[in-house]
Parts: sequence; structure tokens; C-alpha cells
Amino acid sequence: MSVLQAKFTTEMVETISNMYRLGWNERNGGNITYLLEKKELSEVLDINQVQREIPISFDAKRLAGKFFMVTGSGKYFKNIKDNPSEVLGIVKVCDCGKKLNLLWGLEKNTKPTSELPTHFMSHIARLEQDPNNRVVIHCHATHLIAMSFTHCLKEENFTKTLWEMCTECIVVFPEGVAVIPWIVPGTNEIGEATAKKMAACRLVLWPHHGIYGTGCSLDETFGLIETAEKAAQVYTYVCAQGGKKQTITDSELKDLAKAFGVTPRVGVLK
Repeated sequence: MSVLQAKFTTEMVETISNMYRLGWNERNGGNITYLLEKKELSEVLDINQVQREIPISFDAKRLAGKFFMVTGSGKYFKNIKDNPSEVLGIVKVCDCGKKLNLLWGLEKNTKPTSELPTHFMSHIARLEQDPNNRVVIHCHATHLIAMSFTHCLKEENFTKTLWEMCTECIVVFPEGVAVIPWIVPGTNEIGEATAKKMAACRLVLWPHHGIYGTGCSLDETFGLIETAEKAAQVYTYVCAQGGKKQTITDSELKDLAKAFGVTPRVGVLK
């Protein structure tokens, strides 16, 4: 079996294709990092064969020795099925934390996504909360971006509105959605702000830009973002139809949480 036939690669290609199809990753927007297991990787690749070294602008020593599949900088997600080894790459974080060993992909001297520091910071933050966390996805989910222009950005308010839009939301993301200020992307500053929020949430909104989601698998993380985006889409329709005339009440949301065994974020429900 080759890298291209490996389950983690075919899943990545399918996820990226779906994100592009949904309009979440126009042009070269968005990025994914996927923490791989050494065993599964060794079955399809010589993990000691280094193609080239890539310096990074963040000290990733806390991830030293770990393997990641990453998306490339400037690569169009629409091309993933035709050129997976150019859009994707597999890297190992060096012991020094300042370099990556490229093991596969990122052809034509492609660099990893410019958001790699934010991804690595988010991986570190989420691994401290859940050792099974493996995926970080950033995308430009259309309705969540639109909502960030028209809705109060206080986290409790933003979360409450999403919970009210679709019954399943409080079950899928009971911890709510975190929100950071607008910050220039690709910087360590935005990575630090995002990672700080990741200590308590799996979803972090970048106002007027997009969303960050994390999870234990590509399916889980995609589904998490998909659920929040669907709620934001319903909110858009509700506003266009003249606003709410009824809603899911706080009492009903509490009943939902109890029925599904989840704990809602404190401060959202009365």
C-alpha cells in the first residue's frame, strides 16, 4: 500500500473536497493538520527517509517527534484529487522544535500552511484536554462569517443563538463557541489567542474570517463545524424572514442537555 492509498490520505482528500464543495475553502483559503500515528504511517512510508528540512517560526518542541499530515501554503483545495502530493505533505517535528522533516508530499518546494503555528498551538492546547485529539481544521464557513458581522460577538450570546437555531447544537458543542478579536492571520499572536480559547472550546470563531475546529477524527471535526455552520445558516434565514417569533427555550435546552448527558457552558442559559 502507498501513502496515496492509506486511509488517512483518502479521508483527508475526501474531507477537503467536501469543504471546497460547500464553499468553505475558496481559492487557497483554509488549512488542515492531522496528527498521525507512527504505526499507521510506518506501514506505508519509510519514516527515516527525509526529503528536506523546513524551518518554522514557532517553537514546537512540545510536539517533537510527532507526525502530521498538513496542507500546503497557497494550494487550491479544488485541486486536491488531481494533485494530492502537492497539496498535502507529511512532516515530523524535529527534536529542536524549530524545524520539520518532510517525509512525503509538498512537491514543487511547497511550504506548509502559513497558519501552521496556530495549528500547532491548538494541537498542544487540545492534547492537554484530550490526549485523543488529532485534527485541527480552519475554514471560511460562509454563514458563520456573515453572522460575525451582524450578531453580538460576546461568546455567551453567540453560543446561545446557535443553540436556539438547531436542536442538536447544544448536544454537539455544549461548551459553546469561543470568539477572539480580529487579528492578522498567519501570526503567532492569532495562534496564541486561539490556543488560549482551545483550552475550553473545540470551536473558535475568527470574526470576519472563519472558524477553527478540533476533534479526534476528520469526521468528528468536520461534523462539528458543519453543525455550527448549519445553525448560522438557519439564523441567516430567520433574520431574512423577519426574526424569531418563537424559539427553543432555556428550559427546553436544559432538558436536551440532561437527556443527552452533556453539561452546557456556564453563563449561557438562565
